[in-house]
Amino acid sequence: MITSLNNQTIKEISLLLKKGKERKKQDIFVAEGIRMFTEIPKKQMVKAFVSESFLKMKEDRVLDGIDYEVVSDSIFKEISDTKTPQGILALVKQFHYTIEEILEKKPAHLLLLEDIQDPGNLGSILRAGEGAGITGVIMSKGTVDIYNPKVVRATMGAIYRVPFVYVEELEKVIRQIRRDGAVYAAYLDGAIDYDAINYEGNIGILIGNEGNGLKKETVRLADACIRIPMEGKVESLNAGTAAAILMYEVYRQRRKK
Repeated sequence: MITSLNNQTIKEISLLLKKGKERKKQDIFVAEGIRMFTEIPKKQMVKAFVSESFLKMKEDRVLDGIDYEVVSDSIFKEISDTKTPQGILALVKQFHYTIEEILEKKPAHLLLLEDIQDPGNLGSILRAGEGAGITGVIMSKGTVDIYNPKVVRATMGAIYRVPFVYVEELEKVIRQIRRDGAVYAAYLDGAIDYDAINYEGNIGILIGNEGNGLKKETVRLADACIRIPMEGKVESLNAGTAAAILMYEVYRQRRKK
């Protein structure tokens, strides 16, 4: 049993939780909690860690055939990224997709994210995206690290199943999609209500930074700007909420076909 914070393995887990550069260097991320653990694809699992209390709860059946180490409750609490740890976490190999793999899926239902910064937003976008049947998420290099523990937790497992990629030039990808499809920018000054668009064919939806929205240069590349009509004095919606509304409109229209 690991009982010391000075244990090298514990130090490495702490680094993986806190440092994006370390996650990238080791090509590994941390997934915590029973649900996130049980949904890990077997080929991606590296190693598991459980607390003393977890084993006492008779939940060890989820560990069948898995290499794991036991950590004292006090140490597990120190390496946990949650206030109330469930007592189980794993080191997981990162996923690698190419832009070519994502763009080849037809009909495309893509989400294009420009500089999303809030981990919770990115995580919830992936989760809602899986439900809405998106074919992939394409992110600008300025978007928060998808392997940030808070993002991973907020995806509720969608990170294992939704293809995603970071790109150096989002503008270039937008042009690629428009060759045989259309890209719509979620924009406060959009002239068209989002539900007035026919989302047949290959579609990309652009969502911008929480505070600044989409860059004007990015907006100019879109086929059209769309808006979500709102009542009351609300000026804008959370980026994750807006993305979910737009993705589900695409899904709603396609379900009718």
